[in-house]
Amino acid sequence: MKIAFVGKGGSGKTTLSSLFIRHLAANEAPVVAVDADINQHLGAALGLDEAEAAALPAMGAQLPLIKEYLRGDNPRIASADTMIKTTPPGRGSRLLRVREDNPVYEACARPVRLDDAEVRLMATGPFTESDLGVACYHSKVGAVELCLNHLVDGPDEYVVVDMTAGSDSFASGMFTRFDMTFLVAEPTRKGVSVYRQYKEYARDFGVALKVVGNKVQGPDDLDFLREEVGDDLLVTVGHSDWVRAMEKGRPTRFELLEADNRMALQSLQNAADDSYAHRDWERYTRQMVHFHLRNAESWGNAKTGADLAAQVDPDFVLGEGLSAPQPA
Repeated sequence: MKIAFVGKGGSGKTTLSSLFIRHLAANEAPVVAVDADINQHLGAALGLDEAEAAALPAMGAQLPLIKEYLRGDNPRIASADTMIKTTPPGRGSRLLRVREDNPVYEACARPVRLDDAEVRLMATGPFTESDLGVACYHSKVGAVELCLNHLVDGPDEYVVVDMTAGSDSFASGMFTRFDMTFLVAEPTRKGVSVYRQYKEYARDFGVALKVVGNKVQGPDDLDFLREEVGDDLLVTVGHSDWVRAMEKGRPTRFELLEADNRMALQSLQNAADDSYAHRDWERYTRQMVHFHLRNAESWGNAKTGADLAAQVDPDFVLGEGLSAPQPA
């Protein structure tokens, strides 16, 4: 299952995504965690110290390797240089799977130990002064989008992505790449503002969206969220001494997380698992192609000097039954 955490800056989305990753790992589920937020806090939230977090390889820096590997023997892609962030797979492309070892994971992922379990952590890489410019910023996150386009995951596997804060997630088609999106919202007007934006996009593209109320302190906060988001409110999370200790660098074992918060995380997993019944690989592939053709026309063809519409394999549908690599 592919799961995104979104929300405005400061909403607690990174903290909640890290708790959800710990919860899945504690349940012995295979997890690939991806920090797609340019602020790059997920590693620290998972317990890495400053040096360890800084040592994580940047996916953006490995984009040539990622493109060359995913291209495989796809005859519709003349060279890796003509691939952009939305390039869809076709016959001959290499696909990624959660449990396998491959050159992309070897270059971009690092194991993170969480009590008695281990997850793979990948990161886009930090946004530095040398990256000034919208195109450069989105090229970093584009490495994540390209990998998601080529990812085949099953119902008992999890890819958890901590997305860029605010509405920047709408700058590409990546927000359609998930089985379930959890929007973290505080019980304030600013806290639910991103929800209103996201709700519109989610409705237009059939994206499954649930709201997680964070920093909820009492009945008034709960009533406010219910009034603002209605049935989209899945669960709420309150104060956590466990999280406070973690943020001080003194985490205890995850099993000591407060019972109410553990139950909230289980509700998130249940909602994600339930979304599998609605998975539609044909729609998923169709949306992938839609954004690719749109980007090809608006900037991709001019940038690469190629007709990127020709990269689309009209008979190809991504799905769990595909072999890897596929024959050309």
